[in-house]
Amino acid sequence: MTTQPEALRLADEMERVAEYDHQTQAAAELRRLYEVNQELLEALQNLMAGAVAMGWSIDKARAAIAKATGEQA
Repeated sequence: MTTQPEALRLADEMERVAEYDHQTQAAAELRRLYEVNQELLEALQNLMAGAVAMGWSIDKARAAIAKATGEQA
């Protein structure tokens, strides 16, 4: 069983109770930003793998990924 990300759960709830167009637009924007965040996270993870291979320091990238995913750095 997979747990729905909080951003998408909130977007669904916002859309479900929306009474005005701006609420529906806000839900759509939350979904869009979630997707962009997923793409950026994947790109950062790929760059980090390359940086490790080159022997570069990746502490800030590791911390950013941990913050985005809720995992330990």
